[in-house]
Amino acid sequence: MVKRSRRLISLDVFRGITIAGMILVNNPGSWSHLYPPLAHAAWNGWTPTDLVFPFFLFIMGVAMTYSFASMRRKGLSKTDIYKKVGLRSLLLFGIGLGMAIFPLVRFEPFRLYDFSTMRIMGVLQRIGLCYLFASVIYLEFQRSRRLLFWGAGLLIFYWIIMMTIPVPGHGPGVLTKEGNLATFIDKSLMPGHLWKPGWDPEGLLSTIPAIVTVIFGILAGKNFNTDHADEQKANRLFVFGLLALVAGLIASQWFPINKGLWTPSYVLFTGGFAMLFLGICYWAIDIKGYSFGTKPFQMLGMNALAVYVLSSLTAKLFYVIPLPASWGGTTIKELIYNQLILPLASPINASLLYAVLYVLIWTIIMAVFYRKKIFIKI
Repeated sequence: MVKRSRRLISLDVFRGITIAGMILVNNPGSWSHLYPPLAHAAWNGWTPTDLVFPFFLFIMGVAMTYSFASMRRKGLSKTDIYKKVGLRSLLLFGIGLGMAIFPLVRFEPFRLYDFSTMRIMGVLQRIGLCYLFASVIYLEFQRSRRLLFWGAGLLIFYWIIMMTIPVPGHGPGVLTKEGNLATFIDKSLMPGHLWKPGWDPEGLLSTIPAIVTVIFGILAGKNFNTDHADEQKANRLFVFGLLALVAGLIASQWFPINKGLWTPSYVLFTGGFAMLFLGICYWAIDIKGYSFGTKPFQMLGMNALAVYVLSSLTAKLFYVIPLPASWGGTTIKELIYNQLILPLASPINASLLYAVLYVLIWTIIMAVFYRKKIFIKI
């Protein structure tokens, strides 16, 4: 058996693969030219892109078991741990809000940001809320059976209210983008502050089942903190991951797999998928010691929050900073894509090439961070 460090390298690699996937799908050269796997499903169903966000929440759940164990070893009381949880949740939510309003000043025309239409929810905001509530559940009900009970209970509760509470003008059990209960609640509580008029894929009510995705990760993390042999730990991930994935496919016959609604079938399917993927990474990297080609992903994974925030803000600046017309584009993004990338390939391949190069650039930047031992965490 390969001797390894206490750190779960496979989790860093898994996180790095996920963040690379997020940068890739969020930064095409042109939103009009995408390969289908690199776009979200229109509504029901899934693509590889729809796995990225739940993978992040799952990974966070795994990491929580290690971070809380570390806090206990340092002698922190439950009150102290709750203070850290609350602060981290607020920081995640606040950074998400900051990203939503960045940049405060628009360059063309020059005007201040219109806070009346600011989006309240978002990726980091949902992560912050999920971290908060999943932490409370984990700290208060640590046994796996109790965590399973909470996960099942939240999914059943969400299923019941989504299918039975009538929405004005639509009725009960409507799962269209405009007629479902989650959309109705978001429009009622956050009018004018949604991702798009009348709908937000990271809304309030659909955050409830997203908490269960974190619980999936917690259960996987607890699996690593047992006395079972390494191979048995990997096998448990494979077995339970496959069972959850199949259960999600079965449940989808009544409640479709849908990222926008974060449906129970989506939770089961993506949670099972994440367990299987982590099991593969764990078996290959931490058990067998295979490491070829994994270092770039490890470096991304150890600075996931930093690279996500920095790459997103940079992409925004590329869209809004104006350039002289004589430069061949109105923004930095258009200059790079239209003048440098697009002439090299067909539009769809040029769009993909731009995204791949953007991932590569940030991988190089994170390599510099890694070598200088710069790890940004909150």
